[in-house]
Amino acid sequence: MKPVQRWSLVAAGVAALLAAPWVVRALPADDPGLDAADLLSRVQAARDHPYSGYVESRGTLRLPVADRFTDVGSLFGEETRMRVWWRGADRWRVNKLLPSGESDLVHDARGTTQWRYQQNDVKRSADPDIRLPRTADLVPPAVARLLLDDVDPGDVERLPARRVAGVDAAGLRLAPAAKQSSIDHVDLWADPTSGVPLRVEVVAKGADMAAFTSEFREFSAATPSEESVSFRAPPGSDASFDDVLDIADAANQYAPFLPPQTVAGLPKAPEADRAVGIYGAGITRLITIPLREREAGPLRKQLELTPGVQVLAEGTVVALGPLGVMLTGAEGAGGWLVAGTVTANTLVRAARDLANDTVVTRR
Repeated sequence: MKPVQRWSLVAAGVAALLAAPWVVRALPADDPGLDAADLLSRVQAARDHPYSGYVESRGTLRLPVADRFTDVGSLFGEETRMRVWWRGADRWRVNKLLPSGESDLVHDARGTTQWRYQQNDVKRSADPDIRLPRTADLVPPAVARLLLDDVDPGDVERLPARRVAGVDAAGLRLAPAAKQSSIDHVDLWADPTSGVPLRVEVVAKGADMAAFTSEFREFSAATPSEESVSFRAPPGSDASFDDVLDIADAANQYAPFLPPQTVAGLPKAPEADRAVGIYGAGITRLITIPLREREAGPLRKQLELTPGVQVLAEGTVVALGPLGVMLTGAEGAGGWLVAGTVTANTLVRAARDLANDTVVTRR
């Protein structure tokens, strides 16, 4: 065999190896044959199943947020790349990959540690039940766990299987029955063996495309090593502890209010027993956060500059795909931030209920 022939064979072999993943992805996915109720049950039973992998989320919700909410805006309005290792609810790590470095969240039974590579700082905090969304909430299992809470098997139907992260994933569609919901449907595809959700799409009413998508690009259902979820502060890093995680946690701890048990026909969640209210379940959820004027003022100005804004007697309202945002009150008086996957009319009803039925716990 001539040298040129040998090199041709080598080149052909390399090309075949490089092309193999693309060929696999192009093949039609095999459907496991589960019905919708069985698949839903399998996904719900996988809430404690370990996993790891590489995730990409994409959001089109351009939130008009002020300084105290900028992280939330980037989570739902941009593309986020993550590495995740999840051994269980009390032992996980999510690394947000940045163009120059990363920002890590590491959780154990004592709380959550955030490490920012560029700033070389480490912040330890408790992990309250009520807080703003963070990077770890964007991975498909976390999104599915929130949206599938208290779902009736009669509200779901099967979708054709599709290949996700090399897995023939079984598809499921959930359409909300609640009239307050601004979501048309949620589609998810799960690993049929482990039940772990691999891809989630959220589509607003009246929309043709998903407003938010989260998908594994690489996935393993094996238990990650203890080392992969461990963290040791780098030498010279600036370490601190904060007993207030974010603005929602601060309001819940210190604001002198107790919101009503029901707003806009949505019942309050049992864990919301202080100043911040969480209402509804599954696909139809609403959060109410009391804000001082120092936080409400800048946010109100941002909302007023947003296309499609409505300035009503009850407050300022913006609808962004499946997400509705409202700030009650007028300039100089603080107000309630009311946000969730609900219609604009539901936000207004909630604002009226807050105005009429909130209890002031101290003055």
